[in-house]
Amino acid sequence: MESYHFLLVLAIILLSTKVFGLLSEKVHMPQVVGALTVGIILGPGCFNVLQETDFLMKSAEIGVILLMFQAGLDTDLEELKKTGKASFIIALIGVIVPFLGGTIVYLLFFQSTAITHIDFLRACFVGVILTATSVSISVETLKEMGKLKGKVGTSILGAAIIDDILGIIVLTVITGITSPEQKGIALVLIKILLFFIFVGICAFILQKTLKHFPNMYPTGKRRTALYSIAFCLIMAYCSEVLFGVADITGAYFAGLMLCNSGEIRDYVVRRICITCYMFFTPIFFASIGMKTVLSGMTSSLLLFSVVLLIVAILSKIVGCGLGAKMCGYTNDEALSVGIGMVSRGEVALIVAQKGSQAGLISEDMFPAIIFVVIITVLLTPILLKVQMK
Repeated sequence: MESYHFLLVLAIILLSTKVFGLLSEKVHMPQVVGALTVGIILGPGCFNVLQETDFLMKSAEIGVILLMFQAGLDTDLEELKKTGKASFIIALIGVIVPFLGGTIVYLLFFQSTAITHIDFLRACFVGVILTATSVSISVETLKEMGKLKGKVGTSILGAAIIDDILGIIVLTVITGITSPEQKGIALVLIKILLFFIFVGICAFILQKTLKHFPNMYPTGKRRTALYSIAFCLIMAYCSEVLFGVADITGAYFAGLMLCNSGEIRDYVVRRICITCYMFFTPIFFASIGMKTVLSGMTSSLLLFSVVLLIVAILSKIVGCGLGAKMCGYTNDEALSVGIGMVSRGEVALIVAQKGSQAGLISEDMFPAIIFVVIITVLLTPILLKVQMK
């Protein structure tokens, strides 16, 4: 007999995330904090009312894809062009500093009398995990505050996209060393280059299409939003499957291509907002909280987790903030950029999973990684709102 339990689970997630979101607003915190808290309290780590299922995982993935698509639509392209160089510098330093920090912390806690080749690779992989940035949390917070289109918001978005690309390169290099097929590194670098060529071709075709057929998608027609979402999903699929680039990166570029389309963009944003708010976004944020399962944490692992957490936070603030400062940002703007890049989220979990498959992350290490990820996710919107208030 077919189970309809998922309907009850969805109802619980939608209602509880809204209630906790309103409670978060009451204490002057972003609603996303409440949604994350729901996942922690009702998830396996606490009352175990909610468990991750394939349906929830796929719905959460659609949620983050649509969230990044919306972020692309809300991006000020002219401001992004102005901050392009700064975003690259911010992302570059924001990858180097956390990578070194995570590597050193692992070696301090788990090195043997003599550091072996595999010890060093494992240490480097912890550093790779800290390089990841999950900008979706910052995006939602900046949207709530009306700061997404500003200089800081655009810099965070641009740097996070570049950060993902750099993270993929570092991840490929480390995992490639453990593989006898060294040609894999060159192949992924070529795929990344081809991805940007692919994005350029799609943008060119789309702009030509909109220019020659201005009434092709008349405002007010429901198919306008349908075509746009389909385009977003195709870009997400192609980036992940064909080029090995994160699907959320493809979704962001899909939104970026439409951000200057005038009435089309405005109509699509309204429709996407409704879709995300009503269903997918609450599931996504709750699912992150549900990943908080800290069973099996020993005292030494707990100490390692706390130190790694401190390094994870400070390395992004210092690294990205230093990059912003080098590009002429004020102290407040640089600090805001650094805080906005702190959240690791699902990106770090995916990287950790790949490390496990490569034999570089043990099962005992997973609770520590999850602890760091969840705390950075919870702290980022709080710190960002306090700093930018």
